[in-house]
Formats: sequence, structure tokens, C-alpha cells
Amino acid sequence: MVLFPGKLYPITDTRLSGMTHAEQLAQLAAGGARLVQLREKDRDARTFFSDAEAAIATARAQGIRVIINDRVDLAKCAGADGVHLGQDDLPPEAARKLLGPDAIIGFSTHTTAQARHAATLPINYLAIGPVFATGTKTNPDKVVGLDGLSRVREIVGDMPLVAIGGITLENAAAVISAGADAVAVISALYQKPAEISETTERFLHLLDSLPTK
Repeated sequence: MVLFPGKLYPITDTRLSGMTHAEQLAQLAAGGARLVQLREKDRDARTFFSDAEAAIATARAQGIRVIINDRVDLAKCAGADGVHLGQDDLPPEAARKLLGPDAIIGFSTHTTAQARHAATLPINYLAIGPVFATGTKTNPDKVVGLDGLSRVREIVGDMPLVAIGGITLENAAAVISAGADAVAVISALYQKPAEISETTERFLHLLDSLPTK
């Protein structure tokens, strides 16, 4: 199983896109995305759960895997393929017990020390960021830059590594060259909500043209 098809890891955002998670997933899928994270920071759990179920139903029909941000309970109940956890969320060890051995579990890190510890956890991939300045978080962590990304690559060895934070069509190639296996993208996908599918296609075309490691 290829964890990150096309080296692109789209993350939904209802505020930026003005769309439900299900609507966003349909647009991302039309552009070729095969793995999507549903991220909700503003709406209540009941609303998010209903929307996530609809998104997952669409995903199942198209062979797309869906990861839920933060909420292990919603990931389990909605039948998602896994969960992405932050530093203050349920520990990955507990999430693994709840979701089982086949679930995809990702974990956010923001420093080399956090990345070193994450590499020992029962996770499938770790994320490092923000690589560049980002506006999708209210209180963003310190920017790690491409040099910081490269150091994390050395630390975690062969563990799948996702870069996040301020990634665009203009800098995505440099991020992959610095050591990331995939780029997680939010803002750059939704700057023009009517063109989500086209922007997704552009990212995949760009990333597919890069040399294989």
C-alpha cells in the first residue's frame, strides 16, 4: 500500500473553501487526490460527524482513503481509515488500541526533539511543520524551514514524513527535495474554491514529475 499517492496530502477547511467536507472531498477526488484529511476546528462534533460520514461515503465509492484530524472517536464511529493526532490529542498508543493495527495514524511534530520521540511511537507517518509561515492556525508553531525539515528526515530514517505549513505550487518541489515524502496542503488548494479540482491536478502533475527517491 502506497501511503501517499502522488505525494499530495490534501486537508479540508470549511472556512477557507466555503464548502462542506463532503463537497471538498468530491472536488479533491475529481482532481485526482487519493488520500484526504478532514480537519474541523470550528464546528460542533455532531455537525462534523454527519459531514464526515457523507464525505467517507463519497470516498468509499471512489477508492479514496480518509483520515480524521484530532478526533479518534469520530474516526472510529464514522469508519474513517485513520486519524491524525496533534501534540495535545489522545496519545498515539491509546489511539492504536482503539482503532486497531490496520488504521493509519499520523502524528504532528514541530521540533527535532518531538520528531525523534515520534519515531518510536506506533504511528504510520509523522508530520513536521510549519515548514513555512502559515495562516491556517491561530497560534502557529515556530517555522522549521527547509533545513529543519532535512534534519528531521535524517532523524526519522525511513519513516514516512509529511511536510506541512505554507506549502504552495511554487515551493512544493523544494520541500520534497529537502526530504519530505509528501506535502500536506490547505490554503493553496482553496484560494480559488471554484478551481479546487484544477489546483489539485496541478499539484499532482508537479509532484509526479519530481525524481523518485
